[in-house]
Amino acid sequence: MNINDLDTPSIVVDLEKLDANILRLQHYLDEHGIVNRPHIKTHKIPEIAHMQIRAGAVGITCQKIGEAEVMARAGIQDIFIPYNILGPAKLERLMHLARRCNISVTADSEITVTGLSAAARQAQIELPVLVEFESGSQRCGVRSPQEAADLATTIAHAPGLRFGGLMTYPSSDQTDPFVKATRDLLSPQGLAIETVSGGGTPRMWEAHTHPEVTEHRAGTYVYGDRAMIHLGAMQLEQVAFSVLTTVVSRPTPDRGILDGGSKTFSSDTFGLEDFGLILEYPEARLYNFSEEHGFVDFSACDRRPEIGERITVLPNHCCVVSNLFNEVVGVRNGEVEVTWPVALRGLMQ
Repeated sequence: MNINDLDTPSIVVDLEKLDANILRLQHYLDEHGIVNRPHIKTHKIPEIAHMQIRAGAVGITCQKIGEAEVMARAGIQDIFIPYNILGPAKLERLMHLARRCNISVTADSEITVTGLSAAARQAQIELPVLVEFESGSQRCGVRSPQEAADLATTIAHAPGLRFGGLMTYPSSDQTDPFVKATRDLLSPQGLAIETVSGGGTPRMWEAHTHPEVTEHRAGTYVYGDRAMIHLGAMQLEQVAFSVLTTVVSRPTPDRGILDGGSKTFSSDTFGLEDFGLILEYPEARLYNFSEEHGFVDFSACDRRPEIGERITVLPNHCCVVSNLFNEVVGVRNGEVEVTWPVALRGLMQ
């Protein structure tokens, strides 16, 4: 099938660019002796995760247990879940996973550690737990090296658990000083920091500037999007991900309506002024959505599309868009080569 025969809206992934993105980051991290543990939150597709592992990734990162369960069933054997896992139902599922593959998790409180320890002890397994620390995102994580060292000590002495190291997001100027200070506090106790897991696509090419970081987690790099171009992490010609749409209405000379709205693109601007870059009309502005309609201002364009014309949109944030579709179409040289179900779509628990 040719790309022009696809129904719209459709996610189209350029397979040559996808391969190149996977290899580019892998080669960079290999060159600097940093372990690659890609985050699958972007693509949510087991086949792409296997591509990343074949290229050299040690394993993958999942954000939710549901994602990890699907990846484990697909044969992925090393999975990191950098998330506070709480509650009997989730802990039981985590233990089932830990019996099937190598699972590691994070914690930033004694409450989380207590639950993990009780579940691991009952399951008679040893679960690696990393301490999450805050390094600028103001999300989760302990806030001081002393807190990190205290929690690491708690983990090391908790039945069923093993202190696995430190984790943060994103890697930042605060990362290395925090790790060094924590190591100084742990050394007298004989506790080593086995892994320091950093992450992020926007500053992935700076990973080598953090000598304390031993592994890197990036997700968006595999596809790329308009935000990564804006942030300088990727170039336009490297972006493998786009949404093929159709102009379904031209109510005025300057306004066009696409057959993709917030249920196609989400409403995430990622800090940009509009919702995406239209490749065929780069001066156009995708400025608003209803659920099934995309509103485009073509007034700055030398020519305007006709009703029925198909146009290609690079969304601002590919991760949220891929979670809205049931499948992704892989294209090489304009021909459809593969269709992948987005197997992890909607797995929020």
